[in-house]
Amino acid sequence: MARVLSRDPVDIENLLGLNPRMQTHATLCSSTVKKQDKKHWKRNADKSSSNCETLENNFDDIKHTTLSERGALREAMRCLKCADAPCQKSCPTNLDIKSFITSIANKNYYGAAKMILSDNPLGLTCGMVCPTSDLCVGGCNLFATEEGPINIGGLQQFATEVFKAMNIPQIRSPSLPPPAEIPEAYHAKIALFGAGPASISCASFLARLGYSDITIFEKQEYIGGLSTSEIPQFRLPYDVVNFEAELMKDLGVKIVCNKGLGIEGMTINTLKEDGYKAVFIGIGLPEPNKDGIFQGLRMDQGFYTSKDFLPLVAMASKPGMCACHSPLPLIQGTVIVLGAGDTAFDCATSALRCGARRVFVAFRKGFTNIRAVPEEMELAKEEKCEFLPFLLPRKVVVKGGRIIAMEFVRTEQAEAGHWIEDEDQIVRLKTDVVISAFGSVLGDPKVKEAMNPIQFNRWGLPEVDPETMQTSEPWVFAGGDIGGLANTTVESVNDGKQASWYMHRYIQSLYGAAVSTTPELPLFYTPIDLVDISVEVAGLKFPNPFGLASATPTTSSPMIRRAFEAGWGFALTKTFSLDKDIVTNVSPRIIRGITSGPIYGPGQGSFLNIELISEKTAEYWCKSVTELKADFPNQIVIASIMCSYNKDDWTELSKMAEASGADALELNLSCPHGMGERGMGLACGQNPELVQNICRWVRQAVQIPFFAKLTPNVTDIVNIAVAAQEGGADGVTATNTVSGLMGLKADCTPWPAVGGEKKTTYGGVSGSAIRPIALRAVSAIAHALPGLPILATGGIDSAESGLQFLHSGASVLQVCSAVQNQDFTVIEDYCTGLRALLYLKSIEELQDWDGQSPATMCHQKGKPVPKIADLIGKVCCYTEIPG
Repeated sequence: MARVLSRDPVDIENLLGLNPRMQTHATLCSSTVKKQDKKHWKRNADKSSSNCETLENNFDDIKHTTLSERGALREAMRCLKCADAPCQKSCPTNLDIKSFITSIANKNYYGAAKMILSDNPLGLTCGMVCPTSDLCVGGCNLFATEEGPINIGGLQQFATEVFKAMNIPQIRSPSLPPPAEIPEAYHAKIALFGAGPASISCASFLARLGYSDITIFEKQEYIGGLSTSEIPQFRLPYDVVNFEAELMKDLGVKIVCNKGLGIEGMTINTLKEDGYKAVFIGIGLPEPNKDGIFQGLRMDQGFYTSKDFLPLVAMASKPGMCACHSPLPLIQGTVIVLGAGDTAFDCATSALRCGARRVFVAFRKGFTNIRAVPEEMELAKEEKCEFLPFLLPRKVVVKGGRIIAMEFVRTEQAEAGHWIEDEDQIVRLKTDVVISAFGSVLGDPKVKEAMNPIQFNRWGLPEVDPETMQTSEPWVFAGGDIGGLANTTVESVNDGKQASWYMHRYIQSLYGAAVSTTPELPLFYTPIDLVDISVEVAGLKFPNPFGLASATPTTSSPMIRRAFEAGWGFALTKTFSLDKDIVTNVSPRIIRGITSGPIYGPGQGSFLNIELISEKTAEYWCKSVTELKADFPNQIVIASIMCSYNKDDWTELSKMAEASGADALELNLSCPHGMGERGMGLACGQNPELVQNICRWVRQAVQIPFFAKLTPNVTDIVNIAVAAQEGGADGVTATNTVSGLMGLKADCTPWPAVGGEKKTTYGGVSGSAIRPIALRAVSAIAHALPGLPILATGGIDSAESGLQFLHSGASVLQVCSAVQNQDFTVIEDYCTGLRALLYLKSIEELQDWDGQSPATMCHQKGKPVPKIADLIGKVCCYTEIPG
């Protein structure tokens, strides 16, 4: 039988059997079958399951906030990039959240990490453990939408983890003088006690300020404080803590372990005698707050405090924490954890990993009064921990030297608000282990004595000024748990940050040096920030290759001023003409494109405009250019001008612009709408002869460089570029917007529609949607005319896309739509991103990275991905699908 060519062979049909088919009738399948099918395909736990897989010795990451690159990019693009971002109002360390999320969306992970670490030296730790639902995420405007708030903690963790993988050291601010030339005050001896978050933060900022003799004394043999000893590996790995400490040590900070207050006679007074000028105390609260009913109970009887239990778990599960190789504490049977804070839930989930069969969390108040953040409580709930509210421990039952049960009294809240104990309701629960997590105190008399003569408050903590973090002794500062102000890691970090500035002011005052009343803590720097991205084009030195195109972001000279203040390397004025050609713009004239579908907000893929040239006079623009060059001599100002095909007009206007002090001119020969009807713009730019003559006229009139702005709305843009070069142009701008009609509504009216008659015209499409067209134009011109300077424009919205144009032959880069999408501050992201892309190419170990994107490891939630080596020699089974 002859084969039917229009039908696939049987084996191919089998492979295509799962492809979509048009449904011709309703599908019938019994619920019994679907229940069985569901078990095979579900990735989450079945809701009817009373048990879960054993978690014993499983310290894999359990945070729901952790993101892959794909997840991070999607989440970052969802962010609204609010102008007055409320998320930032709730961050204790004042991270520029909007900006670092912008950098992530633009695949500039170094730029994001730089912004994070500039304000928070423990940015990775905080990205992992911050109670974001009560901080930044709680203020997110998207909380009011169906899709919910941005996963800020996950984005912060992702960016800093990528930077960690780059293995790049921290350096001092390039603005600081060399260590040998720095004033004497910066060589003052500074001591910090406790190598936890507060001290690492404080020391990092002091080192960034230029101090060269900073020592942290840590009583343990490991660093990190509670981040190391009490936050479990599955929430905060030790290598994260070590990474942040190493960044601090890059600046010369020294850490001395097994030494601290009250150890071998060390006190703040002995430090003063040894010449230390300032001290920061960040030792936390080392002792557990233990209820009297537990006095005399030991670990071998089944009783632990959180201060006993969590460090034992950490030492056994955190590689690199210490030289010891201790096993996990053996926890069997039933465990009762007492407390309702984050530490209590860490104890509960850790107990499961130590072998506990069942874990109960008992607390004095109700669910609505739980102090732990929702993230902690939800994780414990998912891992099948049980919660027992309204219970106050009364008695521990011990038999045969082991705990066998606990007795509780029932509590309830009176109408007046206070809590009472109902002696008629006594609850007895069998248990094998009790873990007390009732908080911490400063109880060691040796430590308190070593802090003499510091004054203590009624809670037994040092009296601390909440603004300066100074104690009663002006040269001694304190922060973190011991300061009595911080309740979380990120607040401890901010205590250290706050203290660093006022320690700086105090030390400088000792040497008679004046310090700004406004805090000026240096940012985070690495060798990446030393990469020179200045360029020279047509004899002009551009500070960086990013500038503003002649478009809406340069509508007025104050806008250009704000752009230069933000760091843009150059700017073009809005195109202006002689007064006889002045225009009036219509409204609406700029709309979002259809390329982003139903997605509104920043990050639009395209815009369409029917805007004409500037409504402001040539006199206004020439005076503005003069002012801008006087105030920003290092930035390049290019005057964009337009006339009809008239030699006298081009000569007059170009001479005016040159006389104003403009560094260069751009001849707008490409405006695709509105101006062509006047014999200007596109009417001139589509004809090679007209382009050549106009360039020749301008060349005869001025000495400064000029560039012809080309239109993509031609058959061959190279012919126009050749004509411009032959006419004497120093270079070209490629390209202007692409002529288009964005869309029609269901009633056939166009958008944008102007006036009562709802008229429109073909507008200029811009944004990343036209990048392939612009990239092709730049590449073609560069190939045909080697060495001709090209000012690229068209869809440049990141350092990554900008580098594509530079690779294709562009000299500098003009930006418009990306600023419309957000604001002028994106320039910082573009500059750090370009520096990072160039620097990373020099690192041999990262050659398999795609820009700033590391290679993606295979992973699949809920389903293990076997290694190829494990499959060799094994038979792979395929289910044959009936043809």
